[in-house]
Amino acid sequence: MSQDNEAGSPRISLLKLALWGAALVGAAGVLYIIAQSSITPRAKGGLDDLTRGEMSRLILPAEAMPAPVNSFQDASGDPVRIGDFRGKVVVVNLWATWCAPCILEMPTLARLAEARKDRDVVVLAVSIDREKDGEKARAFIAKNGPLEFYWDPKASLPFALKPPTAAMPTTLIYGRDGVERARMLGEADWGGKDALAVIDRLLEEE
Repeated sequence: MSQDNEAGSPRISLLKLALWGAALVGAAGVLYIIAQSSITPRAKGGLDDLTRGEMSRLILPAEAMPAPVNSFQDASGDPVRIGDFRGKVVVVNLWATWCAPCILEMPTLARLAEARKDRDVVVLAVSIDREKDGEKARAFIAKNGPLEFYWDPKASLPFALKPPTAAMPTTLIYGRDGVERARMLGEADWGGKDALAVIDRLLEEE
């Protein structure tokens, strides 16, 4: 009997971790919605009818907040900011190699980048892995072209957002004007028709 309990305990622990992870993502979404609903009414519309299917959990901010000015690193180690891509639709994915849902959804972000590579769309997969896992993260992104490697080893970007996020992955979509138009907490299929419809709607805006 004791051997069975010992054998089952790792599975129970993994189940508990998964449940806690799901609860954290859900709680973060609720807090985000509460925070945004206390601000001014939504400055821009246009995406409400697209929050369906894979995008049903898409959060539309009450106010379109500008991207944080915090810098992170590109593949060469040079500083870069989200605002450097103003004029394009920018999809920012915050991820880490220790985050299983992040790993699962990354190929879908690669498909999004490939599908809209000839349009004004930039997909920034920004790793928040620590220094010791930087090369591991770089190697993983290399398997998911055409994505390029971006790195925030101090993990400052998630906390610079308004409101900040603790959910991994978190994906943010910025319009051509450089302000946040939508946010997703948790994994999603970014290469499917629902996500592409959101991106294409933003591409139509001046």
